[in-house]
Amino acid sequence: MSIAALDPVVNRSNIQEVFALQAATALRLRSSTAQQRIAKIRKLRDAVIAHTEDWYLAAYADFKKPAGEVDLAEILPVCVEANDAIRNLKKWMKPTKVWPTLLTLGTSGQVQYMPRGRCLIIAPWNYPVNLTLGPLVSAIAAGNTAILKPSEMTPHLSSLICKVVRELFTQDEVAIFEGEADVSQALLELPFDHIFFTGSPTIGKHVMAAAAKHLTSVTLELGGKSPTIIDASANLKLAAINVMWAKFANAGQTCIAPDHVYVHESVKDAWVQNCREQLKKAYGSTLAEQKDSPHLAHIVNSRHTGRIKALLDEASSQGARALAGGGVSEGDCFIQPTLLDQVPQTARIMDEEIFGPVLPVIAYSDIDEVIAKINEGPKPLALYVYSRDPANIDKVLLQTVSGGACVNHALMQFLHGRLPFGGVNNSGIGSAHGHYGFKAFSHERGVVRTRFSIAATLFAAGEVPAMVRKLMKSAFKIL
Repeated sequence: MSIAALDPVVNRSNIQEVFALQAATALRLRSSTAQQRIAKIRKLRDAVIAHTEDWYLAAYADFKKPAGEVDLAEILPVCVEANDAIRNLKKWMKPTKVWPTLLTLGTSGQVQYMPRGRCLIIAPWNYPVNLTLGPLVSAIAAGNTAILKPSEMTPHLSSLICKVVRELFTQDEVAIFEGEADVSQALLELPFDHIFFTGSPTIGKHVMAAAAKHLTSVTLELGGKSPTIIDASANLKLAAINVMWAKFANAGQTCIAPDHVYVHESVKDAWVQNCREQLKKAYGSTLAEQKDSPHLAHIVNSRHTGRIKALLDEASSQGARALAGGGVSEGDCFIQPTLLDQVPQTARIMDEEIFGPVLPVIAYSDIDEVIAKINEGPKPLALYVYSRDPANIDKVLLQTVSGGACVNHALMQFLHGRLPFGGVNNSGIGSAHGHYGFKAFSHERGVVRTRFSIAATLFAAGEVPAMVRKLMKSAFKIL
């Protein structure tokens, strides 16, 4: 396939028509079997794999994303999601039995997993394949219809996603609309049964406000300033290798990338030196070498390049200095992997999510001060701790709150398909991936069936019998 972007084939005026078309399908899919859903998921997975070379070309055309990163962060997560559903969907769909309480003796209870219905998935530009088709796997697994809105900021990838989806599904089951913010706004005006949004906290608030008009449930995967802590006991070489990868993969345009690093003052210089060596080994040293590196993505567009450059320039004007990198080639939408030292707390880069290849490095002496600083801000999407001190690790994990966390690694909480992935408050609402993704797109309906006549006759119209009231009073503390 050519890397040229495809023209949208669906006019925006069709949105309402397609939404209405999906109503009957959503009702029919309530009784769909595991085998029927698995067949669709397998077909989607196979199509994603079949287009591997096309994904490479499209990702490079959009922002020079390396093929290895496409494999690891775009194709692999969708395949893992699909394979997990294929293996486990029959078990997930099975109603869960619940033991009766003393008050409900004579009944049986179960939780049924019902499709929510018509679902909207709004995906971001930083990992378009992963964050469009991954949630789609969960929506299909749960028995829903879906309308997808990929980002207009990566037109080649978005067009290829459209091509794949339209080849596999009819619009009454899975539809997709390209376009800018006005298309998203038109979709958000509709009374969907569930909305799955991945993006910034700022836009997430607008999505939640739109959903509230229809009392639509939401899953919001947002972001924030995810901190990393490297204490005096940490394996510094491992921490350098890992953090440099986690931060500068996709040019730092990752919602769970380390946003800033707290390094114990006694090991800061040694850790930074390890980082410099790793950056040189991975990408080269000069701006020219790194700009031409096949292993570094570029910034998605000139507007975002200018935004990150402005953060970097303001911090530098207030006394920050680059320990590595610092160069910018605006015409190429490229910013060097940068380690920034002595950044004043008043700089915007310490307040805004960076979402780019700039990493403030902050020396600390007291772990309690670091914990207090983390707790002062909104709850982050991710938290990373590098330490060989169990007491320090437990202290950080117990005294902070984040959507997910890793010890002596980063990003793995996303790749671990059996863990819930999601944020908390400002960094998100709800969880995704695997069984948690299936449940996000399902309504857990409680069902009670009466088995014995005592349960049916215990409560009847009229005055509650004295004996029953006496039994209830005696049972207030034990029921």
